[in-house]
Amino acid sequence: MPKATQNIHGAMMPIYFLLILGVVTSAQWIDYPANGFATMTHYTLPRDYVAACGCTPSSTHYPTAALSQMAFGSSAAYGPGCGRCFKLTLLNTFLSDPPFYPTESKSITVKITDLCPLGGDWCSATTNKPNKAGLSLNFDLAFPSSSIPDDFFPSNEAFYGYTDFGVWNTSYQVVPCNENWPGSRNQAALGSVANQGPESVCCPAEPTGNSNDTCTSYSDKNGLPPDTRTNGSEAIYTPRLLLYRVLLLSLLYLLACIMSV
Repeated sequence: MPKATQNIHGAMMPIYFLLILGVVTSAQWIDYPANGFATMTHYTLPRDYVAACGCTPSSTHYPTAALSQMAFGSSAAYGPGCGRCFKLTLLNTFLSDPPFYPTESKSITVKITDLCPLGGDWCSATTNKPNKAGLSLNFDLAFPSSSIPDDFFPSNEAFYGYTDFGVWNTSYQVVPCNENWPGSRNQAALGSVANQGPESVCCPAEPTGNSNDTCTSYSDKNGLPPDTRTNGSEAIYTPRLLLYRVLLLSLLYLLACIMSV
């Protein structure tokens, strides 16, 4: 190998090593109680989109949400949060001045099908630092959605001059999916897509915390998750899953280059 090339590899090797180490090192995930408080934001999820967990396209026909990364339990693909159901109750707005307290209490039960990446103001909580609202969890609701009324979020446009407050303080409760999530009555909305291997997707119908029905952490490389694939659940949108594969292959190639120096 030419000397100049050796020098470049030598200078970059510590950087490559740190990058890879940051990917493969296990993180300190947030161990949250079954009841508590969280922030709620909302994001656009196309109908029939297959998100990080790999849940079936039909799951998007019912209320779903992304969970903040350190509570989700993985930095990519699936994690222990996949498939869990939460009852979320709106309390008050966080950013408006003064805060808005609705006269009517509204709740919704969501299934976790996606992760909200670590960063920003709301999905930034770690075991050492809460998010901007001082809370450890954020639920990013897939909204608008055909399964959620357009007026789900209360507002007072006459006073505030707008209707979308952006961020809400909520209470949350872990609940059984079978009894509470509307999609549990539709077999097509349960499980994960069939055209991906069990090493790529995990979306339990009713995770309980046991190893036979709860996802492992993809980024922690904690072994294969339970096989939650179902027939007749072909993926319509899968760019995120493809991105994860490209990233993983790139890291493996990079590691091979380093080892060959």
